Order: sequence, then structure tokens, then C-alpha cells
Amino acid sequence: MRAYRSVLFVPGHRPAWVEKAVNAGADCVVLDLEDSVPTAEKAPARALVAESIRRVRAANAEVGLFVRVNPLATRLTGGDLEEVVVPGLTGIFAPKIERATDVLQYDALLDHFEERNGVSGLEYIVPVETVQAIQNCREVALSSPRVGAMIGPSAEHADIARAVGYEWTPEGQETLYLRSRVLLACREAGIHALTGLWEDLENLDGLREFALRGRQLGFRGMIAIHPKHVATVNAVFSPSVEDIAFYEGMVKAYEAAAADGTGALRYRGLHIDKAHYDKAVEWLDRAAQITTGANR
Repeated sequence: MRAYRSVLFVPGHRPAWVEKAVNAGADCVVLDLEDSVPTAEKAPARALVAESIRRVRAANAEVGLFVRVNPLATRLTGGDLEEVVVPGLTGIFAPKIERATDVLQYDALLDHFEERNGVSGLEYIVPVETVQAIQNCREVALSSPRVGAMIGPSAEHADIARAVGYEWTPEGQETLYLRSRVLLACREAGIHALTGLWEDLENLDGLREFALRGRQLGFRGMIAIHPKHVATVNAVFSPSVEDIAFYEGMVKAYEAAAADGTGALRYRGLHIDKAHYDKAVEWLDRAAQITTGANR
């Protein structure tokens, strides 16, 4: 999966909002058929979502386009997928997954609808929304090649807050353990690690600090629920010019030293060796992926 910095939600029954999300600069847009769509609007919203995918993809080849379908337990998932698995779709935001067998049920459905509708290569973004999902996050992350990203939970009022019973704070200490488990599962599986959302729409300074703490922990992108949050999230999860120069210089310094038979050296006041070099190469590779996506 691409290293999405920002993943922005749009209600699926509001097609006029989709272009606003794309124009806000979101790396990825999730068209929602679940919580933000009233029950009576869910079936009609499927066709609207499919048309939104076609329309946006015709104008933008790079933006990620996912659909949050209704959970398996609702018995609406198959009907959702039947209509929204169309050319141009990037993947499925798969809610209420709690174990590996849930992922395999999604796999079976997607195998069918990809073949039927002429689509291939769909991926999953998996939110961690229940206690069972926290306990099983490692097996979920490793369960299918389609699992491309998981979300470390941090919301103030979403399902995980009710399930765990924590009292939310902007500092996020109450979700640190939950997010850390998901982060480690993502690292082991080699998938994209996203942190959860910031619900205070007007507090952009708070959003920036929250996103920065997520980046420092090891997350590489963030869920957003309003277009005005996208620029801040993108800025936090983008490599800075200074950091790029620092790591490029480290790679050059180490490679020059290694060519002379030296395995450890001093760089900008730091002792560095091959472990530092390996981190710098990986960091620069990720930065290049982000920069390429940002310049779409």
C-alpha cells in the first residue's frame, strides 16, 4: 500500500463532497456506507459511491479511493461490494474485523466481485475497533496479502472508546498500549501503520500536536474527518527538507567511509555505523514514496 499521509472520510450519500475531499489534498478518500449514512439511505448510496469512484478516477489517477462497507454481521456487506467494486477502486475499508477468519470472509467476497466486475488488486484498511480486535491484531495483520494498513485506535467517542472504557485525553496515554500493539503488528506484517482521528474540528494546534505524537511513536499517516484537517496532517507526516538533507548526508558519509574500509565514523557530532546507515536508507525510501504521492 502507498504511504498515505492523510485518509479522509466522506459520507457516501453526499457525492458533492467527494471533490472537496480530493481538492483538500487528501492522499486517500474513504467513501463511507456505514456509520455516516442513515439506514434508509444505505442501499441508494451504493450507486452514488460507484459513480463517485468512476468520476473521481477519470480526473485523478493517483488519489486512493476506498469504500467503508457495512460490517459482515449486518448482512449488507455483499450487497455493498456487488455495486462498489468497480474499476478505479483502490480498496475496502473493512469495519468490525476481530479475527483472521473475518478477513478471509472478506477475501472470498472480493475474489468473487473482482472477477465478476473486472477489478483486481484491492487492498484493505483495517480499523481496530473492539477488544477482540486488539487481542487479535497480529493475526489479522498477517492474515491476507490484501491487508495493507491497520489503524491504531485513539478516538474519543468511537467504538473502541466504548469497548475499552477509557477516558480520552489529548495526550493519548490512555490509548498508548492499544496503539502500540497495533503498531508492532503492522511492523511485523510490513503494512502501513495509521493512527486514529482527532475529533475537535476547530483545534488545529491540538491536531498538529496529536499527529506529531503519533509520528514520533512510529505511525506514518492519520485518519481525518474534515477537509480542514488534511493540510495539517499532510505537513506532519511529510519529510522535511532538513531531515532529507540529514539522512542523505549520512548515507553519503557512511558509503564513503565504508569504501575506505571504515565501518564506524563521526557524522554531525554523532557516532554512526551500519545500523544508522540502514535506517537512513529505509527512511529515504519512505520519504521518496511520500514525496512522489504528494506531487501527484
